[in-house]
Amino acid sequence: MNTKHIDARRLLCPMPVIRTQDAVADMQPGEQLVITCTDPGALKDIPAWCRINGHRVVETRQEGDDIIITVEVGA
Repeated sequence: MNTKHIDARRLLCPMPVIRTQDAVADMQPGEQLVITCTDPGALKDIPAWCRINGHRVVETRQEGDDIIITVEVGA
């Protein structure tokens, strides 16, 4: 399985979602995208975007100030 990582730290809404959208556009179904961000709004924004666009949040965790969200790309 292919995993891609993006760094969206220090970016405010809506930029983490836009970076996620841009990255997913170049990925295949089943691949995973790991987004590292610091905007607490991303905890709601990215899962909402995933639901609307047919992707799945695999994991959400926090490490210090970093919020790490893993998304599996849908069909």
